Amino acid sequence: MTERRSLTILFADVSGSTRLFETRGDEVARRLIGNVLNALGDVAARHGGRVIKTIGDEIMCTFPGPLHGLLSATDMQRRIKTDPEFVRDNLAIRIGLHHGEALVENGDVFGDAVNTAARMADKSLARRDQIVTTASTVNGITQTTGLRTRSLGQVRVLGKQAPIEIVDVIWQDDVANVTTVQRVMQNVDAAERCRLQLRYKSLVFEVDEGMSFSIGRDPASSLVVETEWVSRNHALIEWKRGYFMLADRSTNGTWLKIGDDDDLLVHRDEVHLRRSGTMNFGQAHRIDDADLVYFNCAEA
Repeated sequence: MTERRSLTILFADVSGSTRLFETRGDEVARRLIGNVLNALGDVAARHGGRVIKTIGDEIMCTFPGPLHGLLSATDMQRRIKTDPEFVRDNLAIRIGLHHGEALVENGDVFGDAVNTAARMADKSLARRDQIVTTASTVNGITQTTGLRTRSLGQVRVLGKQAPIEIVDVIWQDDVANVTTVQRVMQNVDAAERCRLQLRYKSLVFEVDEGMSFSIGRDPASSLVVETEWVSRNHALIEWKRGYFMLADRSTNGTWLKIGDDDDLLVHRDEVHLRRSGTMNFGQAHRIDDADLVYFNCAEA
């Protein structure tokens, strides 16, 4: 029997699982990931959630309302960050969630709301230690304090004609460096002044708000990378919606690595540049690659 319900759908992925299998071996990695997913299921149950399924290093849960899902998501992050077993192996998760109408059938859940929630957890949007959700999911919450969000701007989601606004849920207990607005649902101003530093071989560049920084083989580019797999106008970095955005315009794509996360391929799309990491243009990262561009994004 198929039933339509209003649900909050949550996806949580173990970040960096590929490297875990490489460094710890198949048996140990599988056990560790299983322990993480079991812990996430326990947290979900305490908040009235139900585990729909686990697939590899991912868990899918549903909750009766947005508040249940949001509080569960923050507790999931705290659980992983405080459990000695997970801390020892530097394990982390990324979480995406969305509230909307879904079809419930034979214990599984389908529909547009599920697809949107899955997109929120995709590594092109959410990073390790991060919770990303739609603005519509948090807008209806009026009776909770302590939840803080930061706008991430608008993104396009498969199946949606118009872009949707997404937010980052701030779950860390230490929010000394976070500016909050005194509201029931506190909103973090993401548009504080930032600067981006890029380093390529012996060259160092400082990119400020309002600047456009181009990368490619074209001699007129801000950074010229002269390799055959790099396009003439390969990528552009611009300040948008309170973040530095990397927009790939190339034939072969741009490979991005942030912290300990897995490589992310950006192809004819754009992505937020956060924290620090490396970019490789036209090919995946290699240990001996001399053409890596190192970046660091920090408040000025």
